[in-house]
Amino acid sequence: MAATSPERSSAVTLSVVIPLFNEEESLPMLVAQLLGSLRPLGEAFELVLVDDGSSDGTARVLQQLSETTPELVAVLLRRNYGQTAAMAAGFDASSGEEIVTLDGDLQNDPADIPLMLNKLREGYDLVSGWRFQRQDAALSRLLPSKLANKLIAAVTEVRLHDYGCSLKAYRREVVTDLNLYGELHRFLPALASIEGARITEVKVNHQPRRFGKSKYGIDRTFRVLMDLLTVWFMKRFLTRPMHVFGFWGLLAMAAGAVMGGMLLVEKLLGHDIGNRPLLTLCVLLLLTGVQLFCFGLLGELMMRTYHESQGRPIYRIRATLRGKAPLPA
Repeated sequence: MAATSPERSSAVTLSVVIPLFNEEESLPMLVAQLLGSLRPLGEAFELVLVDDGSSDGTARVLQQLSETTPELVAVLLRRNYGQTAAMAAGFDASSGEEIVTLDGDLQNDPADIPLMLNKLREGYDLVSGWRFQRQDAALSRLLPSKLANKLIAAVTEVRLHDYGCSLKAYRREVVTDLNLYGELHRFLPALASIEGARITEVKVNHQPRRFGKSKYGIDRTFRVLMDLLTVWFMKRFLTRPMHVFGFWGLLAMAAGAVMGGMLLVEKLLGHDIGNRPLLTLCVLLLLTGVQLFCFGLLGELMMRTYHESQGRPIYRIRATLRGKAPLPA
């Protein structure tokens, strides 16, 4: 994620980031539950609530709450950008070295936040919630979610039971390395894994929806699948796109060359090859191979530009240990 956030206060150690869209009714109760769970911890914290262009009175309620809640940081987006963009805005506006995210519909339980933090402080970089007793409709939500979780785990090779749970805890350095767009908020554990993060999950509570209705529909499935393909490609070929495009390009060109050689021999033997489907396939394979190979070269150049222009390393260092014993005489 781009380092566009304001100067961070050293007093705040924990930031709770919550994207909101039309949560006018649940918002006062949500803030009350958060304060009731976090104030007894005795740690300096902030509530970063991001209004993602709500069409109800969410912005008005945030304005009222800001007058009575000193821990509140309200971010009002100009229009509805989507949950991923709202989370990115919340990360950029946050100050804490530890960041917790959850939904604003009261289905995630703020009382689970201390549990998430304790697990994070055991040495993990990301702790994901697992709604093991999920309070949603079986056919419309639970079954598709289980299938999606199995597919995502198989493709990304990050084994979690519940990718869709918004209740997660992060170390700041993890979210700093992430560039979010599309529907990638669902794949934050997979993106963090690419950066070498240590990831685990804990069982958390899940409450029935009290107000409004779910913002998720079947139309989101296609977008999620496309982003899943993006994450798969990033995980395997982010720094070496030539390995995939170049391989298939060379394979196509080799197959086209073999077919072309066979057709040339037949032509020299006096056979008519002008109407042969094999000739069309030969030309198609040669052109496709050249295009794929060129895509690989362009991908390599773009990746070099991406890393070199930003000074972005292709590795991440977890720690550097230096010997403390004196050097021998």
